[in-house]
Amino acid sequence: MTSDADLLARIDAAFADVGKPEHFTDYRHCCECAEHDETLRSHDRNSLELRHVGNPGRDPLCFASPQGQAYYLPVLVRFALAPPSREYGWYADQLLFHLSSGGAWNQLYCYCTSEQRRAVAALLAHLVETRTEAFDGFPEEDRLLQAYALWSAA
Repeated sequence: MTSDADLLARIDAAFADVGKPEHFTDYRHCCECAEHDETLRSHDRNSLELRHVGNPGRDPLCFASPQGQAYYLPVLVRFALAPPSREYGWYADQLLFHLSSGGAWNQLYCYCTSEQRRAVAALLAHLVETRTEAFDGFPEEDRLLQAYALWSAA
């Protein structure tokens, strides 16, 4: 069984070359897009905190480009592997949304290289192996299995 640390090292390596985009959203679209863009632009992988992305109703990553999502994926995986937050719950649920929405047309999936897809598939397998009880009987269990099927096909 892979450890959290080994998995994080694999994710870090797979996404290390993804550069921070100049803009994360279509910031000219509306005030909300501009605000989300500024939130993401004002942080990097070391300074982004769960409070910036942990609220599903105000998640700036829902508006982010695939490159922007890929840039932050290593820190998002860290949030997902951490214990649930009292304020935001367990981030893995939200990460699964980003990894599964749109199915085979998921923008992040389409953006990623084969190596990156395999690293994400390893993450999802790791969640199945080590966090099954957290998903048991919840709708997220189906989302986890669907996401794993998508990303493991890489």
